[in-house]
Amino acid sequence: MKMTLHIDEHILADVMEAHGFDTKTEAIDFALREMDRRTKLRAYRDHGLGLTKEELKDAVYPDYVPGDAMVAEPTMTFNSDKKKS
Repeated sequence: MKMTLHIDEHILADVMEAHGFDTKTEAIDFALREMDRRTKLRAYRDHGLGLTKEELKDAVYPDYVPGDAMVAEPTMTFNSDKKKS
């Protein structure tokens, strides 16, 4: 959709630089999506997910301990000082 908007050019430039956007359209799209995301998060905070305690319990791994680090896959260590042969 094409529109004419009056936007503070300095704020737009700051957002584009801070987030590495190449176009104004990318920056504005990001800003709108971020505001929508925040609105949805506030709604979850205020109203919850709409799940019963049992449904919420089933949505979490049985051995999950709040505060423990969560890793999707085992990590591999490597020595960056080693040179490849």
